[in-house]
Amino acid sequence: MSVGEYCNREVTVCSPDTSISEAARLMRQTHVGDLIVIEETGPGNRPIGIVTDRDLVIEVLALDIDPDVLTVGDIMSTQPVTARENEDMLGVLARMRRAGVRRVPVVDEEDVLIGLITLDDMLELFHEGLDDMMWLIRNEIEHEQQERPD
Repeated sequence: MSVGEYCNREVTVCSPDTSISEAARLMRQTHVGDLIVIEETGPGNRPIGIVTDRDLVIEVLALDIDPDVLTVGDIMSTQPVTARENEDMLGVLARMRRAGVRRVPVVDEEDVLIGLITLDDMLELFHEGLDDMMWLIRNEIEHEQQERPD
């Protein structure tokens, strides 16, 4: 399973000079908890950071800083952990665990943003796989009971 097959390709992005107030409005409008901060390049958008709703709370609101005086570039996590679209899901999950992150921008071979994979996405996918396995086990047991009545 590659992350490119399962990543969300509708990613909400912003630039480093987006105001904190605008970032919060954008998160609310699009119902997301993060924004991928991008740099526009010739081939496309390259992820250079990430800002989360938690960052807004911890770095701005909790410190009682006026959100209109800061930009996303002031509080974003720089050099985000990224995944190539052809990378294996379990390898990316291991890297996310080591880095302590729950979201990873997915990029192509030119480091252009193509999607986002989150821990929640992975949990849902693995849950579906476990459900399928449980169905197979139950089905096998029922089939065996029909074939070999007591």
